[in-house]
Amino acid sequence: MVEWNLTIKDLPEDERPREKLLKFGSKAMSTAELLALIIRTGSRSDTAIELANKLLTYAGGLKFLKDLSLEELKEIKGIGLAKATQISATVELGRRIRMASSKQRDEIITSPRDVANLLLAKLSFLEREHFVTVLLNTKNRVITIEEISVGSLNSSIVHPREVFKPAIRRNSAAIILAHNHPSGSLEPSSEDIKVTNRLRKSGEIMGIEILDHLIVGNEEYISLKEKGYFK
Repeated sequence: MVEWNLTIKDLPEDERPREKLLKFGSKAMSTAELLALIIRTGSRSDTAIELANKLLTYAGGLKFLKDLSLEELKEIKGIGLAKATQISATVELGRRIRMASSKQRDEIITSPRDVANLLLAKLSFLEREHFVTVLLNTKNRVITIEEISVGSLNSSIVHPREVFKPAIRRNSAAIILAHNHPSGSLEPSSEDIKVTNRLRKSGEIMGIEILDHLIVGNEEYISLKEKGYFK
């Protein structure tokens, strides 16, 4: 019995990833086809598209691809160090492009949605809780975004001293708090509310207002102020 392995060249021309992109554009391509272009070549047993599908299955879907280390990528049969580094670099480049497009600087905050537009790319799909502050000037223009802590959110980690130190240094008029829930849940915990109220009281003493606190899930968010937790 002769074993026959299909290659990209055996596919109809319109179904080959490179030719399909040139003819129809990248938006007409499947995720596996786009990955196949990054991988470039297949293995002895799989075409580049088949290898891309195996990669997506192994990761558990596209959104989890960023969580795979080089060593984990190399565990997939047909993906060696060269392909693993290409995939890793592409994922990181995509993240940086998304961050750059959020236009952090010179952004004027008028609503929780404005803040979410700045932070969703940064805080979605993380494995640990990240607590950040958005520093604003007197016109509610973004000065910068500061990462305060990484880990579970509690009052001992998120200390007022660490939260307000960057704000004082940057002469901020107001602050917006934000942190992510790795589970994807948007329900505020009792600790979320406790930390928020503690920081608001500290801000009142220092003359730096806490305008809001956003909880970010997986590309979703809630505003504690809009939900009525700011009294």
